[in-house]
Amino acid sequence: MVDLPNVGNRKAAKRFLKKSLGSKNKQMPRVITIDKNPVYPPDIQELKNDRILPKNVILRQIKYLNNIIEQDHRSIKRIVRPMLGFQSFYTAIKTLKGIEIMNLLKKGQVDTLNRCVLDEVNFINKLFGIPA
Repeated sequence: MVDLPNVGNRKAAKRFLKKSLGSKNKQMPRVITIDKNPVYPPDIQELKNDRILPKNVILRQIKYLNNIIEQDHRSIKRIVRPMLGFQSFYTAIKTLKGIEIMNLLKKGQVDTLNRCVLDEVNFINKLFGIPA
């Protein structure tokens, strides 16, 4: 006999998945990585049957793989914690965008640059709408 997760968790999981897939600035995922929570697989199958999610989306159920994503945000947490929060959403967006851009540059994840400081400056100015 298989223990089914309680109905409240299933409803919440399905609502979360629908909401995240239905956002305006979304791109259909190729792979969905989840932890070992038994709630998600039946809900994802339902979304595939309802044609909200394409049939070719792969479901990876790996317990610790999400930790890799969380580790990528450690640098942001380290910088933001001493700031004691943001005064507005505008400042939060601009600050977090700047931190993310600097991390991308530091990790070499921006392919369009020629590893030149001037290219990096122009790239940052263009992203923030600063005239050259």
